[in-house]
Amino acid sequence: MNVIFSLLLLSVFSPIWPLGTNPVLGDPFIIINKENNKAVFINEGKIQSEFHISTGKEPELTPEGKFTVVVKAKNPYYRRKDIQGGDPENPLGTRWIGFDARETDGRIYGLHGTNNERSIGKYVTEGCVRFHSEAIEWLYDQVPLGTRVLVVKTTKSFEELARQEGAISTEILSP
Repeated sequence: MNVIFSLLLLSVFSPIWPLGTNPVLGDPFIIINKENNKAVFINEGKIQSEFHISTGKEPELTPEGKFTVVVKAKNPYYRRKDIQGGDPENPLGTRWIGFDARETDGRIYGLHGTNNERSIGKYVTEGCVRFHSEAIEWLYDQVPLGTRVLVVKTTKSFEELARQEGAISTEILSP
């Protein structure tokens, strides 16, 4: 009985437990826009940084929807080609922020660095979201497990998307 109760408490208070589909105002939130290959990091109700990224070479490769960060790794291992973390040939770079797209465990789809900085801004990945190395290292330190990720393809502005998702205030402040 105690084991069941403990597991229930753990699942309720786990930082990766999905508490809803939208972030709470002030929580960290990431928006990826495949339309222009840009991303933003929102925290404390404000857009903190904007990034140039790369997404799938075919539109369906980078999944769209609302996801949750469930895995983080420094110097990730690249399973597809058996390349160790830290190896200069590793296309994942130095950081991995995995999210739960398509009912995966955060080890298939994610935000990561690159060993090919010239690829940023292009449609070249197998489905992940590729960042400049310096950018993903900074973002990695800002993003806790449980952070919401929205992946879309739209002409809407990041501000409009963030308001729509409740990540920034919809109130208009007077000067």
